[in-house]
Amino acid sequence: MKTFCGRANPTTGSMEWLEEGEDYDYHQEIARSRYADMLHDKDRNVKYYQGIRAAVSRVKERGEKAIVLDIGTGTGLLSMMAASAGADFCYAIEVFKPMANAAVKIVEKNGFSDKIKVINKHSTEVTVGSDGDMQCRANILVTELFDTELIGEGALPTYEHAHKYLVQEGCEAVPHRATVYVQLVESRRMWSWKKLFPIHVEAEDGEKILVPPSEMEDCPGVPSVCDIQLNQMPSSDFSTLSDVVTMFSVDFSKPVQSASAYYRVQLKPVKSGKAQIVLSWWDIDMDPSGMINCTMAPYWVKPTSALQWRDHWMQCVYFLPREEPVLQGEKLYLTACRDEYSVWYTLQKAREGENKADEEEHEADVRVESPVCRCRAHLLWNRARFGELNDQNRTHQYIKSLRKVLKADSVCLCISDGSLLPVLAHYLGAKQVQCMQPSRIDLYHPHELQQAFFKANHLEDKIKIIEARPELLKPSHLEDKKISVLVGEPFFTTSLLPWHNLYFWYARTAVSPHLASNVTVLPQSASLHMMIVEFQDLWRIRSPCGTCEGFDVQTMDDMIKDSLNFRESKEAEPHPLWEYPCKSLSDPQEVLTFDFTTTVPQHCLSTEGSVKLLRKGKSHGAVLWMEYHLAADISVSTGLMQLSNEKGNCEWNPHCKQAVYFFSSVIESEILSDPTAVTYAINFDTKTGEIAMDFKL
Repeated sequence: MKTFCGRANPTTGSMEWLEEGEDYDYHQEIARSRYADMLHDKDRNVKYYQGIRAAVSRVKERGEKAIVLDIGTGTGLLSMMAASAGADFCYAIEVFKPMANAAVKIVEKNGFSDKIKVINKHSTEVTVGSDGDMQCRANILVTELFDTELIGEGALPTYEHAHKYLVQEGCEAVPHRATVYVQLVESRRMWSWKKLFPIHVEAEDGEKILVPPSEMEDCPGVPSVCDIQLNQMPSSDFSTLSDVVTMFSVDFSKPVQSASAYYRVQLKPVKSGKAQIVLSWWDIDMDPSGMINCTMAPYWVKPTSALQWRDHWMQCVYFLPREEPVLQGEKLYLTACRDEYSVWYTLQKAREGENKADEEEHEADVRVESPVCRCRAHLLWNRARFGELNDQNRTHQYIKSLRKVLKADSVCLCISDGSLLPVLAHYLGAKQVQCMQPSRIDLYHPHELQQAFFKANHLEDKIKIIEARPELLKPSHLEDKKISVLVGEPFFTTSLLPWHNLYFWYARTAVSPHLASNVTVLPQSASLHMMIVEFQDLWRIRSPCGTCEGFDVQTMDDMIKDSLNFRESKEAEPHPLWEYPCKSLSDPQEVLTFDFTTTVPQHCLSTEGSVKLLRKGKSHGAVLWMEYHLAADISVSTGLMQLSNEKGNCEWNPHCKQAVYFFSSVIESEILSDPTAVTYAINFDTKTGEIAMDFKL
């Protein structure tokens, strides 16, 4: 059966209807899943196996049969561990049908079909009884339902239901408990992902300061967690204000409550500063004694232990509702509130000379309602976008370029989403400034956010917002004037891959009837760049596993490979490479250029060539990014910022995701003799706005 799927093309901006097979969604889900990453997580797998062996032994020592319930079995790995540890029977539950089918094959291939029953249902729909899915309740509960925030994948309601209906009272649980840890920090870098800082502009008539609207200043933001690889955050980018404290823990062997709750700890800052951020992570004890422990603690907490790299569990950054100045040694209360799926934090100061009754009154002050964004910015912009708008060096490049191109009679149109360029253009002397935000995100009314910005800076009657798409622009929108300066960052909220922002070129083409014959376009052009790299760890997310703790999981590898090959051509995928270290094996190379001073051509833009490998290493893939040439000698890069040539270490733009194309040698796990060059063919289809690429080692 075929389905028509509607989508807005991020590069061309047009609405498209694509005919997709019924398997399309599931192939997307599997191809981009993190199953391979979990199977490569040696620390997780070893600890689970140890915990399962110990739990089966404890049950057997009591003279009982070991009946295991494994919720979210995935490949069936944990059930196979239990069966080989001597469990009498395992019920392995998996709601995702393709995954459940794979688990059946994997279980069969490893010879456990008589001991493991795969049930393709949501655990809340599983029945127990002589004619049910399970013959009896289990006495060992094994799960891996956790995300970086611990509870974001619905672990609490799932455990709550399992204890009520699927497992015996006093059952063994693997993991036995989870503990959440927090640390209070000050960090301008991380705070810049939530707040917009004032921007200073040197204009003809003195310094101007662009300030955010007051509703943005007081906005608590959104409760969605910011999960990152904290191990890539240099210690110079934050200052710890408290020791690490235990916030709360959950005992999975006892009934679990999923209803909203809050937890409160007393803190004494070890240093004075501005409390802005709560860093958080968790660990799990696989056994009641806590001897078998798997931790997500970052590098500065356990500096002596070897860190296990993993991408399915990272660390959390939470933003306090507002910045609080704190003094070393003063008494503070940190409160964690949670609902079924998310956690958020508030910080309160203890009142002078307060007693027990005051403390209880403090507790009554705790609001368990989830924070709601009132300013719209946190709904429209992600954390990286906040960081980008706060990047003073980047803003300075745009100011420098605008100074070069703006004149006293300039009629300026800005095409970009949520951009500060219209304000900069006005401050730098443009006679008339209009702006368009073309992305299709009408749900959050982006124009109202832009309007609030202009109002906060008394510019509401100076800059006009055109609420039309570029192809619907009319002379009346421009007061019958021609545009002499067309500007864009370019940035559009619908872009996922670096070249999706080429939508600016399509918008420029659509408005060309309204451009003056001597129009200046900023940026004047863009170029696509590429470099061959060896990843320290990121390759694991696409690399087959083969066997995991002695179990054959090849079926899973084949399934991922089939889904990656589902589209005839493989695709690049977006990753924020500042979080994923890699070393360059080649020099960066410019492969395609896009001239914004002309309209989008009818013909495709193609290139082929070869890139020489300068260093020894494993060629895991190519990284691609865009550079925008704003004006003579002024460019901004969305990718490589710096390359240290001796070792090939790379520094990436921290506000953008770069495109990663994994070579088939990673996906097929081939061992190659050292290649000396990589040949490439890259084609930009101007009709669809898509870039197809092929690489050969």
